[in-house]
Amino acid sequence: MTVGGTRLFLGTAVTAAFVTAVFYAVTVGQVLYFVTYGVVCALAWWAALRLVPGPDRRPWLLIALAQTLWLTGDVIEMAFFLSGKVPMVGVSDAFWLGGYPLVAAAVILMARRRAPGRLSGGMLDALTLTTVAALAAWQFLIQPYLDSGSGAEVIVPALYPVGDIVLLAAVLFLALSPGERGAPTLLLLGAVSTYLAVDLGYNLLPYVLDSSYVEKLGAGLLAGHALMVSAMLHPGRAELTHPGSLVRTLHPARVVFLGLALLGTPALALRYAGFSGQELATITASAACAVFVLTRFTTAVREQERMQAALAYQARHDPLTGLANRAVMQDRLEEIVRVAGSGAAVLYLDLDGFKQINDVHGHDAGDAVLVEVAGRLSAATRGTDLVARLGGDEFVLLCPEIPPEETVRLAERVLEEICAPVLFRGHRLSVGASIGIAVHSGGLAAGTPAEILRAADTAMYSAKRLGRGRWVAAGESGPLMAA
Repeated sequence: MTVGGTRLFLGTAVTAAFVTAVFYAVTVGQVLYFVTYGVVCALAWWAALRLVPGPDRRPWLLIALAQTLWLTGDVIEMAFFLSGKVPMVGVSDAFWLGGYPLVAAAVILMARRRAPGRLSGGMLDALTLTTVAALAAWQFLIQPYLDSGSGAEVIVPALYPVGDIVLLAAVLFLALSPGERGAPTLLLLGAVSTYLAVDLGYNLLPYVLDSSYVEKLGAGLLAGHALMVSAMLHPGRAELTHPGSLVRTLHPARVVFLGLALLGTPALALRYAGFSGQELATITASAACAVFVLTRFTTAVREQERMQAALAYQARHDPLTGLANRAVMQDRLEEIVRVAGSGAAVLYLDLDGFKQINDVHGHDAGDAVLVEVAGRLSAATRGTDLVARLGGDEFVLLCPEIPPEETVRLAERVLEEICAPVLFRGHRLSVGASIGIAVHSGGLAAGTPAEILRAADTAMYSAKRLGRGRWVAAGESGPLMAA
């Protein structure tokens, strides 16, 4: 589904959830709820089954199954309601509780797919925050149930906060692990956050609101289902199951959450100790220590991040010109080839007369020419294009989604720009260029990145043999040249 289609679905489903909340106590609200949820559940299976069988599809199948379990539980509960006998606990609870571990397992699988071998930091942070949340849930939600009696009518309601803790651990694991943070990820995190907020409301709001208001929270769950299925329908959902880039920066919110986790345990202990002067002094000292420790921790991490960023830049950029190097160019080209229907033009450029400048004026002059040429190439290209230096006097322009006529104009513009003299210590140094062009159409018969680059390289040597200062485009039956 397109981005526009996903937005339309989400907007319609959320609107239906709002209308359901308004008319929850009457038949029209219940009918709208089940119709909307049925569509949401059907779309979840449609989105999951359209994927190729394998590891990338498994998390979505688990989510579709969880949606089905929750819908089945709702249907059973409605059947009891229509019969006039709604039990305190029943079969519907088994279906509702069964969805929690399925969603949690799906989210954990996504985290493992997104950042294989890079999960230790996110896992430790998630466990830290979950431990504090579990302690709070035990004190304020679970233990009160267990203290009120025994039997299924006590144990089953206490299992819902346990399911919430499992969901919280999974979503924190995903949120705090490396990976992209596009719309699908935000939709999924928003869905789980909605589930947790609604469940918390079910536990706390009865103390301050009438039950007629609390029951409207079911519409909030419908909005959460819509958010989750929107993540499944989004065209960029692959970011949740494909390896992503490593997040190298420490977000300030992460420090705040860890600080709250450090203070959470002693703060919760005050519930039993009371608020005497000694306990307040203890918690104040603990808060001060936590602030000092986190400040030192943040400073050390920032220093490490700066060092890593410098090393990463050096590993992916040419030290003389500052352009991207061969590794970056190959990664970008592989990414373009991997996406079906994505086209690009590769312009392989070699300077003419560069060796003579080095021989006559020295390598400092040659370096000055290379830096100037790099600047001119960067100025001649679009913001979406990549300019890379492969080494020596060889450069590559990688231009995604560029029309053929624009590719020709770019090649001619580059030839003209490079011919302009370069001033160096009173000398006017002149070089030319020969350009080979290879086009990746994005079709099924398109070549590999190595083949595309090799075709551009071969076309460039054809341009040199034809007299230099030319461009040659590699065609299916041989080179196509324009002077």
